[in-house]
Amino acid sequence: MTTYKGSLTNEDYHLLIEKKNIYSKNFNKNQIQPSSIDLTLSEECYEISASFLSSSSNIRENLKDIMITKIDLEKKYVFEKNRIYLVRLNEIISLPHDIFGFCNPKSSTGRLDIFCRTILNHNDEYEKIPKNYHGEMFIEITSRSFDIEFQKGDSLNQMRLIYNKHMYLDDTYLKEYHKKFFLTLDNNSNKVKPNLNNGLKISVDLSSENEINAFVAKKNTPLLAFRKVKNHKIELYWESLKLLNKKLIIRKDNFYILRSKEKIQIPKNMAGEMVPYDTSIGDFRVHYAGFFDPGFGYKNGSYAVLEVKTNEVPFILEDGQSIARIKYEALNKESNVLYGKEINSNYQNQGLALSKHFV
Repeated sequence: MTTYKGSLTNEDYHLLIEKKNIYSKNFNKNQIQPSSIDLTLSEECYEISASFLSSSSNIRENLKDIMITKIDLEKKYVFEKNRIYLVRLNEIISLPHDIFGFCNPKSSTGRLDIFCRTILNHNDEYEKIPKNYHGEMFIEITSRSFDIEFQKGDSLNQMRLIYNKHMYLDDTYLKEYHKKFFLTLDNNSNKVKPNLNNGLKISVDLSSENEINAFVAKKNTPLLAFRKVKNHKIELYWESLKLLNKKLIIRKDNFYILRSKEKIQIPKNMAGEMVPYDTSIGDFRVHYAGFFDPGFGYKNGSYAVLEVKTNEVPFILEDGQSIARIKYEALNKESNVLYGKEINSNYQNQGLALSKHFV
């Protein structure tokens, strides 16, 4: 392990697995990403009546009051939309005193409108893993748009670990980086000035130049099988929207897939995280899956896909409106593995892309 501060890289995760700081009986090396590690569902699953945190107790101690039924995920099981499920993750962690972490849904999970978050024993915050944590992890799952079939081994979320402290990069550093290389490109892959304000502000593309500007999830759809990639017809699950006036009204209880106007890059020595809520921009959620690995958009840039849901009231979006913010942070060293073809990444060079499940 290096002595630098910042997010860990691919080779650090390999070392932590060798030392059994991260342990799973069913571990697959493909779970290790450039600056994160995929977590997987175990067979132990419960349908529960309410969400909770176990700040002063073990998670299983809380189940006796809220468990509806116990489920065995050795077999396929349908998670019905808007019901709450709790699943133990296969991975057990034993973090040293100088490493902490946090979790986030994966890209495919977010694009399916699956709300999920990690819960730990004796911990009063979702998604966060404190230094010196030893024990199991659980994931709370609620599918909000589709009935989805899951089973043991499926991966819905990922964990990013940080050595000592976050090393967020300020706007001055990012501005200088963009002068030498690039952070943002336009539709024609020309370098364009980044909108930097406590991170990179991302705008939405609703221009009439595109044949389809957005997708909105349909209300009544067939069952979706999470393991079946490129197996579900788009038109059965999504309505495509063509906007002639470059405006879109985001309506309550609808789930939208949109695209950024800018192409972005996450350099080899950085990781990115999209802030899910930013009330200075609008009262809506723009992203479930916040992690961007080093190499995303490398060389040619790649659009960011936005998973949008309003909290309370309808909200009008206009073409070019700032809708999200990406915070860049330093890795503890340059990653020797990048997001892209060599690790079979699904969303490099993407446009307005639905999850990998659709054709």
